[in-house]
Amino acid sequence: MGLMDFIKKQFIDVIQWTEEDDGTLAWRFPMAGMEIQNGGTLVVRESQLAVFVNEGKVADVFGPGTHTLTTQTLPVLTYLKNWDKLFESPFKSDVYFFSTRQQIDQKWGTPQPITIRDADFGAVRLRAFGNYNFRIADPKLFHTEISGTRENYTVADIDGQLRGLVLQNISNAVASSGIAFLDLAANQLSFAQALVRQLAPEFEKIGLKLEGMTVQNVSLPEELQKILDQKIGMGMVGNDMGKFMQYQTAQAIPKFAEGAGSGGGIAGDAMGLGAGVALGQVLAQNLAAGLQGNAAPAAAAVAQAAGVKPEDVMATLEKLGDLKSKGILTQEEFDAKKVELLKKLV
Repeated sequence: MGLMDFIKKQFIDVIQWTEEDDGTLAWRFPMAGMEIQNGGTLVVRESQLAVFVNEGKVADVFGPGTHTLTTQTLPVLTYLKNWDKLFESPFKSDVYFFSTRQQIDQKWGTPQPITIRDADFGAVRLRAFGNYNFRIADPKLFHTEISGTRENYTVADIDGQLRGLVLQNISNAVASSGIAFLDLAANQLSFAQALVRQLAPEFEKIGLKLEGMTVQNVSLPEELQKILDQKIGMGMVGNDMGKFMQYQTAQAIPKFAEGAGSGGGIAGDAMGLGAGVALGQVLAQNLAAGLQGNAAPAAAAVAQAAGVKPEDVMATLEKLGDLKSKGILTQEEFDAKKVELLKKLV
């Protein structure tokens, strides 16, 4: 290098990042052909980390403080160009700053209902949303796995990937939490804690730390929301499905009687075909079952009075009615099946 070239060459004396609150996670110091001067100063502020990268390899990481760049302060980098000459010449290396502040109020949610397994109801679907906080914990890992050599990497750049991680792990979180599906809405804190336990290792794999998570809402399907409302209404505690079925039967009897009296609906058709005498027996047997702690369903009493199996009448009709309400069966198909099943009552 000639004397004039050396004079024209620009050297960096101070390396620092005045971080702006714009969601930046990683920022590359603009070298633009300049080299770091022997004895130059590196300023790393609180909530920042600085990473030196040479020829694509992470060489050293600096925490908050003011650092004088010499072979004594950077012993790991002594193998870089010119460092073996004790800084007789300046050196060039990329410097990346990483923000370690908490990135708060990051949104997550289920754009579509997701299917999870439940001990009581089998496969069920739910919607949920909330927020979470995270920070960079391992800048070296984050640099090599995520941000790379980009000049600027923001929260918005990684938002989609993190949302995907949340959605991918919700089912496992619900399963590991041990919370019954009907209790999720009433135990949002426990649900959030289960999500953190499930997701924290996934965040660590890319150099992030999940600081916290909230579940702000859990939306149940309409039919299960009605069951939850009934469960709350009867003051039920735990998972005693027998008592729950008794309560459902008691709730259904007035509607059953109303349909029978008007001669319309499934109940009216059944009574018109000779099953009317079973209604009184339903009430008597259900009340007796409640006193004895026995959860015999009302449909079984109706079926026994009519001389047919329970699954051939009311249970099947209820399932067909549910399929019709969901649009799987047409009204004509439902009516045909209903007539066929009700004939078995005679």
